[in-house]
Amino acid sequence: MTEQRHSALGLHPIEVNPGEEHVELLKRRQILRRTWIAALVILVLLAIGAGRTVLSRMANARALDASSAEQATQYVKTTVARRNAAGQTLNLPGTLQGFVQSPIAARATGYLKRWSKDIGAKVAKGELLAEIETPEIDQQLSQAIAAREQAASNLSLARSTAERWEGLRKKDVVSQQDLDERRSAVAQSLAFLAAAEANVQRLRQLEDFKRVVAPFAGVITRRNVDVGDLIDSSRLLFILSQTDPLRVYVNVPQAYAQLVKIGQQVVVTQAELRGQRFLGQVARTSASIDAVTRTMQLEVTLTNHDGHLLPGTYVQVALPLQASQSLVAPTNTLLFRSAGTMIAVVDAQGHVTLRRVSVGRNYGAEFEVLDGISETDRIVLNPPDSLADGQVVVLASDKDRK
Repeated sequence: MTEQRHSALGLHPIEVNPGEEHVELLKRRQILRRTWIAALVILVLLAIGAGRTVLSRMANARALDASSAEQATQYVKTTVARRNAAGQTLNLPGTLQGFVQSPIAARATGYLKRWSKDIGAKVAKGELLAEIETPEIDQQLSQAIAAREQAASNLSLARSTAERWEGLRKKDVVSQQDLDERRSAVAQSLAFLAAAEANVQRLRQLEDFKRVVAPFAGVITRRNVDVGDLIDSSRLLFILSQTDPLRVYVNVPQAYAQLVKIGQQVVVTQAELRGQRFLGQVARTSASIDAVTRTMQLEVTLTNHDGHLLPGTYVQVALPLQASQSLVAPTNTLLFRSAGTMIAVVDAQGHVTLRRVSVGRNYGAEFEVLDGISETDRIVLNPPDSLADGQVVVLASDKDRK
């Protein structure tokens, strides 16, 4: 700045010595250099910070892209269906029944005189159970015997008369018509005697029904009468059950009916008899499906020599079934869509195909596949509801290898 400008601005320069002016100039240059160095350092730091920010954002962008790609990729676990080589045990409820169970009624009408067997009594075939007083039948039998004797007497008279008329006819004393009438009287007397004899036999058979006996060996499970009760043919006196062997009827669902075979062994258990198993055998089946219940009835027989099992008891029948050799798959592979029950199948390239399948028997953790897949198909375990046909997925085993 010139002296004229200083004077114009009203500034008066400080007068310094030449040596002091040189020192002052060095100080200014030093300050200026430091300022430039500080500015350069600041600029370098700002450039480094900006570069770091850019690099960080680029790394974050790459990580975000990788994470988005990772999350967009669907990883699945797969399995294959297998042949059902092992059989299944089907548990069904049932009620024990006596092999023969019969209500005992009286044929004769009268009053109960006495009974000799009560409930729980074991009886043999033909053993006396009760006796009945039948005064009316007794009177009818007496009357029938008298009528038979009367018919026999009439027959004897008719025969003797016919013999006499035979002799008179030979002498031509009586006509042939009279002889025929006597012969007809003999025939009528014979018929009357036969009818009287049949009536006597009928009443004697009714007399035999005064003694009520057991038709087979078994146990008395019910007694419905007491001494003095009026007995007729419609009243039940006892219920007799044969407890060895026993039988139980069970209803097998239609899906398992084809696997049941006559003669196969079953296991019968009772909740109250823990630890005890009773072996039975399938004796017969109805060989038809009930249209209402869609079940087939089968009969199981089992021995009961020790009498541990009681008729009327609720039991469980374990029915071992033969293996069907059909495909079985885990239950957690099923997808339920509007088009039906489906299974997701993955090919070698990871493409998903949704296939509709027909479900057979349900084994709990597994189910029977009737059609829709083969043994070589890889099916998805626990498929998500969002899984779509044609979607590309990655197997979880491939992810682990990466």
